[in-house]
This record gives sequence, structure tokens and C-alpha cells, in this order.
Amino acid sequence: MSRIGYKVVNLPDGVEIKQNGNDVTVKGPKGELTRAFSDQITMKIDGNVVSFDREKDDNKTKALHGTMRANFANMVEGVTKGFSKTLNLVGVGYRVQLQGKKLVLNVGYSQPVEVPVPEEVKAEVPDNTTIKISGISKQEVGDFAAQIRGIRPPEPYKGKGIRYEDEYIRRKEGKTGK
Repeated sequence: MSRIGYKVVNLPDGVEIKQNGNDVTVKGPKGELTRAFSDQITMKIDGNVVSFDREKDDNKTKALHGTMRANFANMVEGVTKGFSKTLNLVGVGYRVQLQGKKLVLNVGYSQPVEVPVPEEVKAEVPDNTTIKISGISKQEVGDFAAQIRGIRPPEPYKGKGIRYEDEYIRRKEGKTGK
């Protein structure tokens, strides 16, 4: 059983917390995040240390305990450091361009694929086969990166497609491999 919910979250300097009922707002140097938490878990703020406690010990409450603590820790890390993901395009002729607030991907389809960049995240294209996605919300950054990867996931025979920078693609042999 995980005990991650009992770990305390230390607040760095410059981070403010406001709790309004079930809504928790974390404000830091990079921005502000708000999230609704469950009322089954209580959040205690003691100076710059935040702890979470649960009243019941059923499985659902235990799961919420760890999830709430992890979400809060990600909010604090997001407003102080931020999150980023890097995607690489692998394939002959695969390239990407940033045109205003949309990404234009040429990934082997007959027409280029245009993807609008959400307001919560920032996309950069350092070269024509790399996309860097950054933002303060771990969920928004991960969702947008997964949406782009889903346009052309890497295939196991030649490894072509859009992949995360640190992703390992398990390769398969073709028909002639015995």
C-alpha cells in the first residue's frame, strides 16, 4: 500500500496558497493554478508545510489521499519550475512548423496536419523535427503532447513517427526475418 499521501509538501519562497471550500489556488512566480479537491481529505497548512489527512480508511479514500497530495505537489512544482516535454519527428520528409498559434505537421499524410496550440501551453520549434511543449500545468502539457503524438505514433518496423525524446521504441523484424 502506498503512503504517498502522508508525505508533506514543502512550499518554496514566493508561493501562496488560498483555500476556498474545495477549491485550492496556488500562485507562484510562473503563474496561478486552481483545482477542485475532494472534501473527504483535509488539507492542513502550517507555515510553509502542507500536509493531507483522511478520516476514513476505505480504498476509495486511500486512493484520493495519495492523488490529492500528488496533484497539489504538481501544482506547486508547476508554478515554480514549470513542466516541459520534447517530441521528435522521425521519418523521411517529416517536419513541423509553428505558424502563429498553430503547429503545421508534415508526417506522411497527403495534406499537412494543423494543430492549434492551447492557451495554457507554449510550443516551440527549435528545428524542423523537434517540438518543445512547456507550461505550468502538468496535465495540460501531457495532454497536448499526447495529442500531437497521436497524429502519427511510432511504428515498430522502421521506427517512423512522432515520439517523446526519451521514448524507447521496441523494434520488430519484418517478413524476411526468421
